[in-house]
Amino acid sequence: MAKWYKLIPILFFLLLITATGTAFAQEKKPQPKTRILFLLDASGSMLAKWENSDRMAIAKNLLAHLVDSLDRYDNLEVALRVYGHQFGRERNDCKDTKLEVPFGENNSEVIKKKLQSLIPRGNTPITYSLEQAANDFPSDKARNVVILITDGLESCGGDPCAMSLALQRKRIFLRPFVIGIGIEPQYEQQLSCIGQYFNAADVKTFETVLSEIVTQALSETTVSVELLDEQNRPRETGVNMTFVNALTGEAEYNYVHYLDAQGKSDVLDVDALIPYHLVVNTLPAVVERNVSIQPGKHNVIQVKAPQGELYLRQDGPSPYGQLQAIVRPAGSEKTLHVQSFGNRHKYLTGKYDLEVLSMPRIMLYGVEVKQSETNAVTIPPPGQLTIPSQIQGFGSVYELLEGGGQRWLLNLPEDNSKMTLALQPGKYKIVYRMKSAQSSKFTFVQDFTIRSGATTTVKIFNR
Repeated sequence: MAKWYKLIPILFFLLLITATGTAFAQEKKPQPKTRILFLLDASGSMLAKWENSDRMAIAKNLLAHLVDSLDRYDNLEVALRVYGHQFGRERNDCKDTKLEVPFGENNSEVIKKKLQSLIPRGNTPITYSLEQAANDFPSDKARNVVILITDGLESCGGDPCAMSLALQRKRIFLRPFVIGIGIEPQYEQQLSCIGQYFNAADVKTFETVLSEIVTQALSETTVSVELLDEQNRPRETGVNMTFVNALTGEAEYNYVHYLDAQGKSDVLDVDALIPYHLVVNTLPAVVERNVSIQPGKHNVIQVKAPQGELYLRQDGPSPYGQLQAIVRPAGSEKTLHVQSFGNRHKYLTGKYDLEVLSMPRIMLYGVEVKQSETNAVTIPPPGQLTIPSQIQGFGSVYELLEGGGQRWLLNLPEDNSKMTLALQPGKYKIVYRMKSAQSSKFTFVQDFTIRSGATTTVKIFNR
């Protein structure tokens, strides 16, 4: 019978595989609690007649029915804040706002009872109410949603749009929903900048909008990203994609794009109440700003991202060690990537300028990357310059240019001139004066030629 200790390596291997698979899988995150704060306008104008009743009576009735229906949802809490209901307009109170029902589960009866007692009276302090609403949400992690129901504009001189934006950036709440009751078209812009705006032109529309907003807030939203080639076919894949919060700049989701065996992009879960920029991390990156995502639906986002491959190689062994090249967009001085020779790397289709970090540096302009093709860029292997002299002095190596010019490459070490240096094939010059030489006229100057794979020896003499 096999001894138990002989099974330990097998058990360890199985545990390692399991642990590794768990560590590398980006598991679906559990959905956080959703909290919905109803911010209700109870200013004096809400007493205005609306169809067969008044605005406040209809708002209270429909909101009561909606809150009652929310009891069936799990992991949901609701609250009610009201403004303009504590003092009359003659007092002109711009801090007339109150959290009437705090967040809690199954508190629909409490909210309905509070709605019945509300009487419209005062001003419309939307900005101050939004500011105070920041304290209504508990500090634990949750999806905080505000639904503002109003029939008027800010009446206390505040800037509700700036306040809403500031609180969204602080992640106090997601982009609010705003329902305008009887708002004239020319004033809608002053409310739509607070959040996603809905115009309730009549009672039926108001009812529909309320239901639609809750559906958007609570329903699952999915997206598929299609990375298109130059023929607008969804063929590109294997690229990291980042959904960036358009307000905060934070990365909300990171995925590596995947295509299944049928060439279809997989389905991803996102929170549709966050505004996104989609960054497709090709080289260079493709940024789709303010992507349109419909809440509660499946969305397909198409991004043009055709790619080809650049392969850098050098014939024969390289005395440089790991030779690299700076890759820039054609005509640009901005470094896009530093690619090592011997490696392949994908880029968006187009033209690039390469600066090979050889000695001397090699400039290659307008190197083209074509879709689904590999462009192999080859440079000749260098030769070597050997200086056997062990002397102290001052000197430099220059590259000789066509037409008789010269270009400085490097200075030789002052303490010891003995060295071996890899240089690309070409013509060069060494200029050197020993420390012991008492005059510039004793400068040593010699031209030499470097050939691929060959060694050229230059001996420095006192002159």
